[in-house]
Amino acid sequence: MSIELPRLGNDEKLSLKLRRAFELKGYHLFRVGSFEEYDIYLKNKSFLAGEDVITFTGANGKLMALKPDVTLSIAKSITNGAERKLYYSENVFRRNKQTGEYSEIRQIGVERIGKIGIEEEAEILNLAVQSLDMVGKSSLLISHMGVVETLLEYFDSPYYRKKAVEYLKAKSIHSLEELTKEAGLTDEAADDILSFSRLKGQFSEVCEELKEIWIKRGFSDEPLIQLYELGKQLAEINIIERIYLDFSIINNIDYYNGLVFQGYVDGIPHSVLSGGRYDNLMKKFKKSQGAVGFAIYLDEIENVDKKSKGDEDETWVNIALPKGRMGSDTLKLLKMADVVLDGIEEDSRKLIFEDKSKKIRCFLVKPSDVGSYVEHGAADIGVVGKDILLENSHAVLELYDTGIGKCRIVVAGKEGFCDFDNKILKVASKFPNIARNYFASKGRTVEVIELQGSIELAPLVGLSDVIVDITESGSTLRDNNLEIISVVSESSARLIANKSAYIFKGERINRLIGILKGEFHENYYG
Repeated sequence: MSIELPRLGNDEKLSLKLRRAFELKGYHLFRVGSFEEYDIYLKNKSFLAGEDVITFTGANGKLMALKPDVTLSIAKSITNGAERKLYYSENVFRRNKQTGEYSEIRQIGVERIGKIGIEEEAEILNLAVQSLDMVGKSSLLISHMGVVETLLEYFDSPYYRKKAVEYLKAKSIHSLEELTKEAGLTDEAADDILSFSRLKGQFSEVCEELKEIWIKRGFSDEPLIQLYELGKQLAEINIIERIYLDFSIINNIDYYNGLVFQGYVDGIPHSVLSGGRYDNLMKKFKKSQGAVGFAIYLDEIENVDKKSKGDEDETWVNIALPKGRMGSDTLKLLKMADVVLDGIEEDSRKLIFEDKSKKIRCFLVKPSDVGSYVEHGAADIGVVGKDILLENSHAVLELYDTGIGKCRIVVAGKEGFCDFDNKILKVASKFPNIARNYFASKGRTVEVIELQGSIELAPLVGLSDVIVDITESGSTLRDNNLEIISVVSESSARLIANKSAYIFKGERINRLIGILKGEFHENYYG
């Protein structure tokens, strides 16, 4: 009698292959429990991918938590001074970025704990490359926290450093440029930071470009030496051509030191692998060892082969365009790039338009949905207002300020309004997150009332004290006897990109941006 075994999914097949590969390299299976005392996560919240932890009360009355991370449990459990090579295959419990709901996430990873040097880091990177190769066409991007920290020293306040990290991660060079002006940096300092933010590419080439900045300014040699020594080791094991340096890869400085990296696979919109050197985390648990490792997110890999039929040709660039005036103005820019989208300006219900000669496909979507289409990989790039990006905090790259639809996000109130700190300020807005974040940065307690339209009416009828809204000229505010109290942010249409798409289609995306900026002749794009 034959027994039919269940068909394994991509994630299950990969898990078995990875376990075999890790064991052949001398790594041993390490198991941890499904829950820990909540205190370990409370003290290390900034290390976690998100702040939400599922908690429950144990039989002894202690507050417990379902495990949102494996590395914390390992760092806590390992004996001080012990040398360990281990791997794990565990489920963690986090809020799903796509659905917003709590989910059980499958992870497999390796950790090298003990005396960690360049050879051990190279071994981990080699395992990461091999692991990614098991999934498909891939790219491993690395960075160095010591290099990033050195550049951040130009900013003299935690606020500016935090914003600089945010803009570096988003590759938002235009935002970084504005920040250097706001922070009052010298031209030399601003030039260093902007030059640094543009560095990305093959390991050896970027190291040489970085060296120019380093020698010119006389920075500490240690991070640069570490990178060069790592490069030599990667060359010896023949993987240096597989490694790319990209300083937008930044992890929490309080926990990570030195090497950090992320892995991407073509066709998967998010990183599938993440890791780094985390000696600082070990120190928090009073452990003297160094540590380096990575985790692979098996849930991201499950659907790797499930691409739609229309996406079989990887050379297509998919663009999410907002409906309305901003979309119309963006179309004018696309015409500069000689992109012909037949019928897009006609009054029809059609939503997808193509220029087959240039392999460009455009979707027309609601402005508020552009970020979601790009973040989740349905579109490679999109055009969206900065106000929507600030409100929704999409994990995308912000590559270019088109200058379309310039306006300001402001706090406004009735003429002569005076704010008293002894009461909760009522704020009406269709941007509740922007409103909360702005007033939190000012240390002001507020009650935010979310509205969808006619925001100016709220203070006039006593619904709120002030509003947070967008304005171009301020005329609508003045017509309703309202005045601007403060400016939250400037806003305009930004060209955003999916992180993974930018890695695998970056050359075509950059050419398009170059044309929109007027840097290339129209016919250069193709």
